[in-house]
Amino acid sequence: QVQLVESGGGLVQAGGSLRLSCAASGRTFSRDAMGWFRQTIGKEREFVAAINWYGGTTYYADSVKGRFKISRDNAKNTVYLQMNNLKPEDTAVYYCAVKVRAGWYERRAYDYWGQGTQVTVSS
Repeated sequence: QVQLVESGGGLVQAGGSLRLSCAASGRTFSRDAMGWFRQTIGKEREFVAAINWYGGTTYYADSVKGRFKISRDNAKNTVYLQMNNLKPEDTAVYYCAVKVRAGWYERRAYDYWGQGTQVTVSS
């Protein structure tokens, strides 16, 4: 049974930091790219960051570039999202997923979504 579980969310003040984790189980994803998305009530789930498990290629949404960093640990079958200098507009439920189709920024390129972890940034 393939499962992705996000963790590490919480309530922080603007300017603070959080590190999200996405632990995968059921099979290894050592040859699969992974991505982070976020969603606020009333808005579509939007791309945040993605990483190629082998090669170190990363992609970021313009809104988080320079503040967030995606990384991975294949030995632990885990992907991370380090979020620095958080802003109130970063408030959302954050999801990780496996890239299974062509594309990097599009939600349709991903599958095996986790349950999400809430990030709330106060001003």
